[in-house]
Amino acid sequence: MIFTTKKLDPRYNNSSIFNIALFALNTAAATLYLALMEYTAYFVNGIIGFTVVFTSIVLTALRVFDGLIDPIIGYIVDRTQGKFGKFRPFMVGGNLLMAVSSLLLFNFSHMVPKWFRLPVFVVIYVVFVIGYTFQMLTAKAGQTVMTNNPKIRPISTYFDSLFITSSYGGIALYVQTFLTKKYEGSYRNPMLYKELTMWVVIISGLCTVLAVIGIWKKDRQEFFGTEGEPVKVHAKDYINVIKHNKPIRMLVTAASVNKFTSMVYSNITVGVIIFGIMMKNYELSGTIGLVTAIPNLIVVTIGVIVAQRLGQKKAFQTFTWFAIAFQIIMTGLLMFGELTKVGFNLNAISIGFFLIFILLNGSKSVSNNIVVPMIADCSDYEVFRSGLYVPGLMGALFSLIDQVVSAFGTAFVGVVVAMIGFKEHLPQVDDALTPKLKLVAIICYCIVPIVGWLTSLYSMKFYELDKEKMREINYSKFACTTKQHNEG
Repeated sequence: MIFTTKKLDPRYNNSSIFNIALFALNTAAATLYLALMEYTAYFVNGIIGFTVVFTSIVLTALRVFDGLIDPIIGYIVDRTQGKFGKFRPFMVGGNLLMAVSSLLLFNFSHMVPKWFRLPVFVVIYVVFVIGYTFQMLTAKAGQTVMTNNPKIRPISTYFDSLFITSSYGGIALYVQTFLTKKYEGSYRNPMLYKELTMWVVIISGLCTVLAVIGIWKKDRQEFFGTEGEPVKVHAKDYINVIKHNKPIRMLVTAASVNKFTSMVYSNITVGVIIFGIMMKNYELSGTIGLVTAIPNLIVVTIGVIVAQRLGQKKAFQTFTWFAIAFQIIMTGLLMFGELTKVGFNLNAISIGFFLIFILLNGSKSVSNNIVVPMIADCSDYEVFRSGLYVPGLMGALFSLIDQVVSAFGTAFVGVVVAMIGFKEHLPQVDDALTPKLKLVAIICYCIVPIVGWLTSLYSMKFYELDKEKMREINYSKFACTTKQHNEG
């Protein structure tokens, strides 16, 4: 059973499944805001009044800024150790910053004079990305203190997948099936964004409180893997870590390419084209996540079992190959299937689409989310290699490349749709289907992901932290120091 904590090896730092699940809500808290910000392009284009290309450029530049500040925040995290722990202050502070900035963005930025909207939007968004970095960096770095047991650490992938799917799916369901109807099916009504933001702030705040409870007992010096002794980290140490920690470099490369592809295929505009224009059933984009959630988690559960038995590297590689195979089949369905017949009825195209959608999204969930506990493996390796506990750097280095590369995902979609004539406004659900729109959907939803996944698989050939290597690291250097602190 993947969720058992009985008869665990006492040489490891073990955590209860309940606490791992609670801490994973930190990811949910940040993901809710990330899902909210998926609608920023429509808000900026339709409400604030920026053109499609200009909107893409601004959002890309701000995401690059997000990546550039990550190392600074990572350094602050690595240097922090107060009475409230290393991670909890950043979880709470980050969530508060996102709450304030989101409320200002969707309630205030469009009300200022037009000539002043750009600087107001930029300042508000900068505050948001700082808050997001605070909270999401701790989601990566905090894995190091929760557990180093290879039987338990992959389980965080299950809860991350559950909460990320629920966050994106819940937002999509709420917007597509309720808010767009309430506000006349348009993304040009500012009240839609105000109502959505209010609920995100409330639910994300609750998730953060629960996540703080989950990590409370582990956010202490004795769980840092440094034999209970504080280790001072200096800026010059980062150069040595980056130079000699090859696993984190390879993981960052693979995961950042995956993130770029996910920013492209999950873009709201791509969803509008596929579900709204090609299928003429935009509500399906909201309900499909809810309907396929349980089957999707079954696939993720299989992925966790593979990670527990064969190691996280093997699970990443295996499910990336699965994703490529299912994406090829999905390409055929989108190109040649009668998509207007897809729905909750028993016909061949609906059954085929839902089956491939479940297998594809489940495989993507495993390969995308298992990189978070793999970052913790890279941090353990650094303690083993140099004695430095730098989870902030590991999370920040990952986020730096991840944010800079993925920033171009939003720009990519914006530029592509502008090239086919959508320069002043983005595609809407009531637009007519054209060959060019269909080509954009195939490129963004199918071709880009396949190429990206092949690239990430090549990078993982040089990632050495397989099951055997992690057993060596945790047994010889790391695990024995925390036996007396285990929760059981």
